[in-house]
Amino acid sequence: MSDGEGPPPKTNYITPEGLKKLREEVDFLWKIERPRVTNEVAAAAALGDRSENAEYIYGKKRLREIDRRLRFLGKRMESLKVVPPISDPKGRAVFGAWVTLEDEEGNQVSYRLVGPDEWDADKGMISIDSPIGRAILGKTEGDEVLVRRPRGEIAFEIVAVSAEQPR
Repeated sequence: MSDGEGPPPKTNYITPEGLKKLREEVDFLWKIERPRVTNEVAAAAALGDRSENAEYIYGKKRLREIDRRLRFLGKRMESLKVVPPISDPKGRAVFGAWVTLEDEEGNQVSYRLVGPDEWDADKGMISIDSPIGRAILGKTEGDEVLVRRPRGEIAFEIVAVSAEQPR
């Protein structure tokens, strides 16, 4: 339950691909990045006065950031529910589906509905918690949706829903 402060709770859904990326990030941080930074901190500490040693101070700060991220990812992955892909969404905008939208000028854009831990707008992956995601989730082909965004409202028509990324 939220006290009204801060962001609302995140949805706990994730695609199998999204979970794989989170696990890869944990492996990278734990097996590659943390040992590298630990070695740099040890080398900087060997130089003497740590109070004015920028490499040492920065390295310790970076280690704290890595550890904080590892703790966050560990807790977050425990709470996630992996939702397997749907082979045929039957024209309905569901989690994991690709949805093609058309604006009033006839411009089309396609998005995949994913969890908040895996969104990447540059790759067409939008969170179901985003304004567009909330507006289209559960709608069907032919439906018109109104998206409220900081720049104002915009209307879209859902022209296609599929399991595969449109070409």
